[in-house]
Amino acid sequence: SMGTSYNVKATKLPGSITPAELTRQIKELLEQINGQMSTYQKDSELSLFNQNTSTDWIPISSELYKVFCEALKISRLSNGLFDVTVGSLVNLWGFGPMEITSNPPSDAVVKEKLNEIGYNHLSLSLVGLFAKKAIPQLYVDLSGIAKGYGVDEVASLLERLGIVDYMVEIGGEIRVKGKNTQGRAWQIGVEKPTTEKRMIERVLEISDTGMATSGDYRNYYEVGGVRFSHTIDPRTGRPISHKLASVTVLSETSMEADGLATAFMVMGPEESYKFAEKNHIPAFFIIKTDKGFGEHMSTAFAEREKVTK
Repeated sequence: SMGTSYNVKATKLPGSITPAELTRQIKELLEQINGQMSTYQKDSELSLFNQNTSTDWIPISSELYKVFCEALKISRLSNGLFDVTVGSLVNLWGFGPMEITSNPPSDAVVKEKLNEIGYNHLSLSLVGLFAKKAIPQLYVDLSGIAKGYGVDEVASLLERLGIVDYMVEIGGEIRVKGKNTQGRAWQIGVEKPTTEKRMIERVLEISDTGMATSGDYRNYYEVGGVRFSHTIDPRTGRPISHKLASVTVLSETSMEADGLATAFMVMGPEESYKFAEKNHIPAFFIIKTDKGFGEHMSTAFAEREKVTK
């Protein structure tokens, strides 16, 4: 789903539902979300919204409205460093639905595209389910938050069915509740940000929380020995180029954790740590050093570590 794999574990199912029926319901729900939030699906609700060049109010579903609301909340909190309107720049650098570019765009083209972004150009109606663009070419890309939303929706489905111990994961975004089959909190690995092979940096013991990890070590390309990350800084219009390799965020919802992790990757190691401290956000940072990788964690994350161990 959403261009990646998903994984759902439940310790115990109510007698009223079989694994096959649960699988069917989860798949149906994720297909619905993909049909609303995908930029790769040309007839998805989001794609149709992006294709609409009207600056009038456009009716949208309650689901898309909810994700837009959360996206704008995190955009304001991060002073626009999380910005779902960078979609045209994501496409320009070859990380969207179009083919990957063979050469990076020129400074002039990037500067031109910067005039087409800005979360302040996206408005939501306080009465009814409507959204509006201030500029016709505004292009919304929810890839930095939609997987987290999908995780939360699957978790809500499980709870409606009476499942109280579960782990839901979509493309690395996670939601856990209750206990695993050993009667303990869920053991979740944070991946070491290496491209050579998959390795675990740290195992977290968590429950009743959302979790998201963002990094620049999977989705990138190189041209002439220069590496271009998929994470675009809305201030410069260019891929990030700092020492923060990955960040893991814990939050009440996976959607919020997903958006915050994306914002932290834009900020870089120093700014994101200060932001996490100021806003009491549990965050775990893996930073590139001359000797490999270093770890850093916010105070709120360290306190959570003490509680779970």
